[in-house]
Amino acid sequence: MIKILFICLGNICRSPMAEFVFKDLVRKQGLEQNFIINSAATSTEEIGNTMHYGTRRKLEEKGIPYTEHTARQLIKKDYEKYDYLIGMEEKNIKNIIRIIGEDNKNKVFRLLDFTDKPKDIADPWYTGNFDITYNEISKGCIALLEYCKNKLLKA
Repeated sequence: MIKILFICLGNICRSPMAEFVFKDLVRKQGLEQNFIINSAATSTEEIGNTMHYGTRRKLEEKGIPYTEHTARQLIKKDYEKYDYLIGMEEKNIKNIIRIIGEDNKNKVFRLLDFTDKPKDIADPWYTGNFDITYNEISKGCIALLEYCKNKLLKA
């Protein structure tokens, strides 16, 4: 079982998008029994709010199912609960470390670190561009799933 927590600033745009894109990829490959997938925020700004309408619209446009989502904040205990804490940008990584303490088990990554072009994924809350965000999250999720499948094969 691989437990993944996707993390962004508010848990209403990028991290829930990554959560549902990854769940869809896993479902399409019949691997649901191998994963626990969730998302969280580093800030308290959006706690209790639902997914951003731009994220919902993009998931619907791409035919990716999603469930009701309420933003929640990352807590220190999440570090022990999850195998991977996947941030969207370097600022998220710094805030993840601030919340969890230290990453002594090497669980914290940016999503695009799993691709051949590691970089930050810009926040569409500020850019307004959910197309670019979706494309980058999709590439990152595909690469992360390949990485995880290799881990499952070795287990």
